[in-house]
Formats: sequence, structure tokens, C-alpha cells
Amino acid sequence: MNKFLCCTLVLLDISVKWTVQETIAAPKHPYYDRRTRRRLMCDQCPAGTYVKKPCTATSPTECAPCPEGHYEDDWNFDDECYYCSEFCRELQFEVQKCTSTQKRICQCVEGRYFELEYCARHTKCPPGFGVVEKGTPWADTVCERCPEGYFSSEFSSTELCQSIQAWRGDTKQDVWQGEKANKSIQQCGIDVSLCEEAFFRFAVPTKLTPDWLNSLTGSLPGKNVSAEALEKIKQRHSPQEQTFQLLKLWKQQNKDHSMVMKITQDIDLCENSVSKQIGHLNITAEQLNMLMENLPGDKVGKEETERIMKVCQSTEQIPKLLSLWRIKNRDQDSIKGLMYGVKHLKAYHFPKTTIQGLRKVVKSLRSTTMQKLYQKLFSEMLGNQAHLVKGKLV
Repeated sequence: MNKFLCCTLVLLDISVKWTVQETIAAPKHPYYDRRTRRRLMCDQCPAGTYVKKPCTATSPTECAPCPEGHYEDDWNFDDECYYCSEFCRELQFEVQKCTSTQKRICQCVEGRYFELEYCARHTKCPPGFGVVEKGTPWADTVCERCPEGYFSSEFSSTELCQSIQAWRGDTKQDVWQGEKANKSIQQCGIDVSLCEEAFFRFAVPTKLTPDWLNSLTGSLPGKNVSAEALEKIKQRHSPQEQTFQLLKLWKQQNKDHSMVMKITQDIDLCENSVSKQIGHLNITAEQLNMLMENLPGDKVGKEETERIMKVCQSTEQIPKLLSLWRIKNRDQDSIKGLMYGVKHLKAYHFPKTTIQGLRKVVKSLRSTTMQKLYQKLFSEMLGNQAHLVKGKLV
């Protein structure tokens, strides 16, 4: 009896839906009939179908079902259905199947979000920072420095700042531990190091050709950046910035490739050298603000500069400032920005030894030794395309 009732309800539901679809008037679409030279208003085709034949003065629009692997999700006057081109990539799963009336939708697995064409890990807020917005499959974690009276003692992509008053307990030892955790050495989370940026930007040709980015993409070893991601890079960034963004994404997607691992090792050696040069400068908050004021473009605020001084180690403070400045000014070059800023610091009675140290950093990033390293790596990566990069290999 229950099975009979269930089947009856299903059939009734189908019947109601069919009746409703039949009674809804189809929206119209203007159509010029070249044969009769008349302008007509044709019925559109419903979701799941396309226009097989437009209407005429004597016949209505003829619709046909979308073929397998194609869809139309609304009334339309298209002569073919959309292809379900979205396929789930690595670290993604299907949340909506492709049918005749809907496209396929993919989603990153738990703990990751979609960035261009890659499922990146959600950022873990460092100690001293709490989560204000948890990461989703489409957006990264949003972190914020814990306000006074609150603390965070671990790297986490889910934990909020905790109240010291609520956590501290009854003993002085607990209070001391909570305050110590709040002031512990924390990582800055620099997205691209100075050496990595110098390496990427060196690949920008002195004279850009219209097909340069496509040529570079096809020449890179490992997993290629998709055409969709490449198009987004072209739309969002200036021609000079596009190579930098392409190589940044390519390196992220090919972390386990032997060439990328070799590049990473050389960049780490460079970064260790730069860190030693910056670490002994002992930059103060005032000097960091002064450096920021002498960089071109939009400025990083003093509140953010103060946060850098509290959160970052001495070797990370200037790279973090430049990283934030580059992001704020989008298509700016951190190394050129630092060179520009150092050039103007002398007029502000900036310590001579600090200026000299910063100049050494810039010089090492633009040195002949570094250029030879870049040339060697690009020669191995790009083969016949290597002559296009700066400092031609001839």
C-alpha cells in the first residue's frame, strides 16, 4: 500500500510540473527572417533544449533536446547548447552533475580553496592572530591580530582569538604562559620572497611580443597553466606583470617537479644571503615607516607597519613591508621599489650604515652572479625560448 501511494505521489508531482511548464508562456526573442525579410518575435526554447529551427511567419520555433554532455539552464534562443567544459581537477570533487539543464560544479576538498585553477590550502593564522572569517571552498581564511586582552598561541585556520581573562585560570603561572604565548615569535606569511620575485621578474623580455606569454607557457616543464588561468592573468595584470604571475602559479602547481625543486633550492640560498644582510640592520618602526613613505604608489598604513614590527623577525620585516606594498600596488616590482626608496632616504637623515646595507641587498638581487644563475635555469627550462629573456644567452 505504501509503495502504491509513493508511486502515485511521484506521478502526480511529474504531472503537476509538466502542466506548469506547459502553461508558462515562453519569452519572446526578436528574429530577422532573411528569406521573407520580415522581423518576427519567436518563442524561446526552455531549459534543456536549443533552437533547432527559428520560427517563421507560419510556423513556431522548433526546439530540440541538448545532446549528452551539453546543457542550457534557462530559456534561450541559442542554436546549440553549452558544452559542460568544467571538469573536476586534482583535489576537487563534483557537487553538481552536468545534466541537460545544469552545468557541472566542482569544489575543493576540505581545507582548501580555489585560486585561479589550483586548490590552495587555507591559510593558518599565526600565533597572535585569530580567524575572523573561516576559509571556504572559494575563499581563503581571513586573519586578524588579536586585540588587547585576547591571544592565540598556535597556527590555525579555524581558531578564534581567546580571552586571556577567561583562559588564565587561578595561578600566576597560567597567566604568564598565556601572555608568553601571545608574544611568541610569529611568522610573517610572506607570499613571495625577494629572491623568488627577482627570479620571476628576470624572465620578462626587454621587448614583449604579442605571443610571448603563450610561448612561455608552452615551454615550461611539468603541468601547464590552463588556458582559462592564462586568460585571467592577461585580464587582471599589465603585460610586464603577467610573466611574474604566470611563473608564480606555475611554480605553485609543480612543487614536486625536479626543475621547480632545483629552483627552490637556489632561491633558498639567495634568501639566506639576503636575510643575513637585512638581519643585522636592526630597523626601527620609525625607519620602516620612513622607508614606506619613500616608496612610490599607495602606502602601507602605520598600523600595518606596527604589526610587522611586532609579528615579524628582523630578517622578515623589510620583505614583509615590500610584499604588502606590492600587493597594494598590484603591478609594482618590489626590488625596483626598494631601490627607489633607498635612493631617497639620504635626504631624511636615515642612518648611513642602514642605507649601505639596503643598497647591498638591492645589488645582490641584481648582481651578475644572480643573473647567470637565472640565465642558466631559464636555459634549461625554456630551451629555444631562452634567448628571449633579459641578458640574452649569446
